[in-house]
Amino acid sequence: MFKIGFVKLGNIATSTVIDLSLDEIAERTDIEFKIVSFGPKMTKKEGEAAMELKSWGPELVVITSPNAATAGPTAARELFRGLPTIIVSDGPTKKEARDLLAADGFGYIILPVDPLIGAKREFLDPAEMALFNSDALKVLAACGAIRLVSEELDQCMSTIARGETHLPAILATPEKCAERMNFQNPYARAKAIGALHMAQTVAGIDAQACFRLKELEQIALAAAAGHEVMRAAARLADESRELEKANDTVSRKPHARTGETMLKTRLLEKPEKIQTERI
Repeated sequence: MFKIGFVKLGNIATSTVIDLSLDEIAERTDIEFKIVSFGPKMTKKEGEAAMELKSWGPELVVITSPNAATAGPTAARELFRGLPTIIVSDGPTKKEARDLLAADGFGYIILPVDPLIGAKREFLDPAEMALFNSDALKVLAACGAIRLVSEELDQCMSTIARGETHLPAILATPEKCAERMNFQNPYARAKAIGALHMAQTVAGIDAQACFRLKELEQIALAAAAGHEVMRAAARLADESRELEKANDTVSRKPHARTGETMLKTRLLEKPEKIQTERI
């Protein structure tokens, strides 16, 4: 039984389903999960408190957070140095910072398409927060980012189980994400790439509201604009999937009970195993 542990510091949309995506119908018999979550908090205090996961003895640790270069995520990954650890975050996006993660022995999947929310009380309330995350998650799921993450985690677990360790080092561009969905309709793929580019743009808009603007009107309008772009991206992602559904060419990759990835495209066909290695 493979033991995978998750440390969730703060929130990106991917973190809400990252563990669920590895066992979507809760029937895998080859894997155990333990999640240490600190809700929206991600200070150094929470990062250091992630130590409780270590006593469980995980074979792979996944740390999710916004901006992995901040104090909380940095403190958390130091606890797991020497243990296979993958950082899943929306940053850092600069190559130099990503190279430092790899040099320190950490894997990473950086998702600039999982954007910063408009986190200012002049605009954001619990309903708006939930709506933004649902729109972001629709884009990430329909356009390939969630599949990219789950496939890379599955692959990493398989290599560790074979006595090897190959950690991912991925900057997940819109094009890389869309490749994972095996779109048959080129317009569907184009719409997915477009939706992901829009999502990536949201971060820049919301960063203005969160960190640079000072006046209430400027903050509220910028945050609202970012959220409107996210909403439009979700509609485009929906259009992309509807095109594939209309042609009965939606790519589905469920997990078998024993952990293998399966494949089906036609709605009324049975899934078939596409890899044989077990964890």
